[in-house]
Amino acid sequence: MAHAPLAPRPLTEPHPGRLVPDHPRRAEILAAHAAALAAGQPGYPDPETGLFVLTAGFLADRGHCCGSGCRHCPYAG
Repeated sequence: MAHAPLAPRPLTEPHPGRLVPDHPRRAEILAAHAAALAAGQPGYPDPETGLFVLTAGFLADRGHCCGSGCRHCPYAG
């Protein structure tokens, strides 16, 4: 099965509607995401909730959007 096309933004940039620019912990979240991407990890613990969040790299490797509203979905607009 062919991979779906990725959204026109870098994998380091979260889905625009799922992490707003003025989120109070945005910088901390983006740093955790960047560290996980650089380490080749599938995700990171969210600094705010402790929940495991998948990286855009892991989601891109999956090949399609799952429709779950992932913060770092590399497919959705």
